[in-house]
Amino acid sequence: MTTRRLTYLEKVGFGSGDMAINIVISSMFLIISFFYTDIFGLKPSHMGILFLVARLVDAITDPLMGIITDKFNSKRGRYRPYFLIFSVPFGISVLLLFTTPDWSYNAKLVWAYSTYLFVTLMFTSVTIPYISLIGVLTPDPQDRLSANGYRLFFAKIAAFLVTIIVPKLAEYVGGENLQFGYQFSMGLMGGLATLLFLFCYANTTERVQHTIEDKPLRSQLRILKKNDQWLVLCAVCFTGTLGYVIRSSVAAYYAKYYLGADATMLSAFLTTGVSAAILAMIASTWLTKRHCKIQLFRWSQLAVGALSVLMFVAVGPGDIALAFVLYFLISFIVDLHAPVFWSAIAESVDYGEAKTGQRVSGLAFGGISFCQKAGMGAAGFLVGQLLTFFNYEANVEQSAFTLTGIALMLSIIPGVFHTLMGSLMFKYRITNRYYNAMQDGELDDTTPAAVSVRTSS
Repeated sequence: MTTRRLTYLEKVGFGSGDMAINIVISSMFLIISFFYTDIFGLKPSHMGILFLVARLVDAITDPLMGIITDKFNSKRGRYRPYFLIFSVPFGISVLLLFTTPDWSYNAKLVWAYSTYLFVTLMFTSVTIPYISLIGVLTPDPQDRLSANGYRLFFAKIAAFLVTIIVPKLAEYVGGENLQFGYQFSMGLMGGLATLLFLFCYANTTERVQHTIEDKPLRSQLRILKKNDQWLVLCAVCFTGTLGYVIRSSVAAYYAKYYLGADATMLSAFLTTGVSAAILAMIASTWLTKRHCKIQLFRWSQLAVGALSVLMFVAVGPGDIALAFVLYFLISFIVDLHAPVFWSAIAESVDYGEAKTGQRVSGLAFGGISFCQKAGMGAAGFLVGQLLTFFNYEANVEQSAFTLTGIALMLSIIPGVFHTLMGSLMFKYRITNRYYNAMQDGELDDTTPAAVSVRTSS
């Protein structure tokens, strides 16, 4: 049965949801560590423990949210209503996260824990439905890939706004009071996120209806354990997020201390990485129309490992031009895989149904989200511990040992994780040809099952 292809407005609407989500993700990747140590005033070790604790909470809330989305449906859809319900609380949580109360250190630590956990819960409440949405927008794998290209392009626009606007606006509005400047700037970002979620809700349609059986959690986990391709993606998501977040988190420290940047150059360095990622979204969409998307995924991440070694060896303190060039190249090649990964999740869910005859959707997407957040938490913990190990102190001149550590954290350490990520993808085999053959029941290594999908035009 033919299905109407997604319109440009629908793809933009879908992309706006990820733009809203990435206002938080980008702040957590790019500025939250720097904000907590240099603006808020937390010790790096305490910051790292905070990130780890938040991920332990996600271990409960992410699978739970996945189960909830499987259990409840409505006339407005299975996933879209959550954007309407949680859009305002999500925006408020962003404002509170970047609010610095004038309290004692211990009281501020409690505030940091409370607001970070609150934004984590709000993040879960919209992210699990959002990453599940692509599976019901269209059953066509190429259309999904195109929609994810839009999605990730808009996600990088959010990162661009956070990196180029927030540091400059915080300095302009706050002056010497950067704490208020960051509160004001990220408060605006939170308001924008609310509007974007409402736009996503209004301009997307759940046209594919999957029949999802009501299964106990233990049964769903047993089914997912049989889905070897989903397990590969979980490992890929965790390792890739580790590398991405470590590099992104330390970029501000690298620019400020290793390159000697002021606020303008710091913003420019962060923006260079985001600009490269935006171009990567465009390039990936073009390349995957002409070349195997899985091969692109594998070799791009292996190339990142090699470039990371080159950056550590070739760039010394103050080598501004070369640092910008290599950081641009690494950021560009890193994100060539992104549209492929997020479309692969929906395809791995279909693969699991074809293999076992049973569909587990919500928990599968929730599990991927947990792996991403687990990677974020582990990376945040490592950043805090590594900064402590390398004797980092905020807003002072750093020793040669500390500068070397910061350089390692931007280059070789994340490069190792990206190399591992690319290597793991050699175990993943769901290409477009494989997926189409699977849907037609022509594969020997899966058990053909009637895919309970009905479409409406």
